[in-house]
Amino acid sequence: MNKRKLSFWEIWNMSFGFLGIQFGFALQGGFMSRIFQTLGAEKDAIPLLWIAAPLTGLLVQPIIGYLSDRTWSPRWGRRRPYFLIGAILSSIALFLVPHSPALWVAAGFLWILDASINISMEPFRALVADKLPESQRSYGFVTQTLIIGIGTWVASNLPWMVSQMGVSDAAPTGVIPMSVKVAFAIGAFVFLASILYTVFTTSEYPPEDMEEFEKEKKKKNSFVSDILNNIGSMPLTMKKLGLIQFFSWFAFFTMWSLANPALTEHVFQTPVPIEASFNMEVPASAQAFEEANTAFQKASNDVGRYMGVYGLSSMAFALILTFYTSRKRINRKMVHLVSLILGGVGFISMYFVPSPEWLIFSFTLIGFSWGSILSMPYAMLSSSVDPKKMGVIMGIFNMFIVIPQIIAAIGGVNFAYKLIGDQTINAMIVAGISLIIAGLCNLLITNKEAITYNPKEAVE
Repeated sequence: MNKRKLSFWEIWNMSFGFLGIQFGFALQGGFMSRIFQTLGAEKDAIPLLWIAAPLTGLLVQPIIGYLSDRTWSPRWGRRRPYFLIGAILSSIALFLVPHSPALWVAAGFLWILDASINISMEPFRALVADKLPESQRSYGFVTQTLIIGIGTWVASNLPWMVSQMGVSDAAPTGVIPMSVKVAFAIGAFVFLASILYTVFTTSEYPPEDMEEFEKEKKKKNSFVSDILNNIGSMPLTMKKLGLIQFFSWFAFFTMWSLANPALTEHVFQTPVPIEASFNMEVPASAQAFEEANTAFQKASNDVGRYMGVYGLSSMAFALILTFYTSRKRINRKMVHLVSLILGGVGFISMYFVPSPEWLIFSFTLIGFSWGSILSMPYAMLSSSVDPKKMGVIMGIFNMFIVIPQIIAAIGGVNFAYKLIGDQTINAMIVAGISLIIAGLCNLLITNKEAITYNPKEAVE
């Protein structure tokens, strides 16, 4: 099919729903560990509590990709029904998460939230490949990254912003502060509103051969066998990209699960207080606990605020690439290699920062890698696979994102960082080393179509 080139605003509209998805993702990534700690979780148990996120992605994304490939509605299209269903479920879960009365309830809501985000997220990746000609693929994925950067920065700052408006960070032991509850409620609204904007401003191409499409839908093959067949026949470039993704997402899972305990302890010197260490029957001791808990909550706000910097720098990265890729070709492999190594340096630098303000430098470098992770692998992949199977392929590719997170969650990250020492900040060093390895793995990519695409040579 000859696809027309889209204007910037058409690409913006089709990608705008990612703002809401990233609000959900950033609130989850920046503050779930804080919620778990507030509800009494030991820091070494936090990665395992996070296992819901990768497990749901492993199960949900290939299934949603497969189903969306075989869906067509003249009114709602192929991918948009899944955006909408995921947005409704995610918004409900986001609102309820900070109201969890116990640790197991919060862990359960994380399962629901992450499954719902995955229902929306995977079809957005496929939509770029569906709608854009090959010459605009990098441009499209980079524009998504720009919107993701905006969402990351704003959502990561929400609890701090709400606190600055006078909403309290103080709360009784085992209760999530009101500032976090209000921030998650705002996130729920933005999630649903931004998805609705994309649903109502974006159209989709119908299947190129409707008769063949209907025949394919009627085939008796189960989606399990179809997915397994596609896994078995994945191209070599996809496997190499999978190795890069493995080390990249091991690093970022480590950050999301352990940055809050690591930075509140090592950089802010305000670890979460352990109630058993205080005699709550003595007024002075109870007051000391309350002060320590409030200090931890405020430091956690600041950790989230500094984490938001990686959204800003990924946005700057995306802006530069958006302007560049709209006119000229880029070497995707080398862009990704350099970006990941810079992010690795950012993680390692956290161990050495003399004061919290220096975290801006660390997260700026991490943002370069994040911006690249959200665009370059997908641009390289979409140039290497059958466009008729883009949904299921994107879903299968997600396996290379969730498997390293599962390994990290079930003990991999705790084992790795304790090889260096018992301090939780060592987990950030492990994340840095992992990201540098991911960068170097780009040297394995040799497929010229995946590495670069020259719009002047394109025949569309």
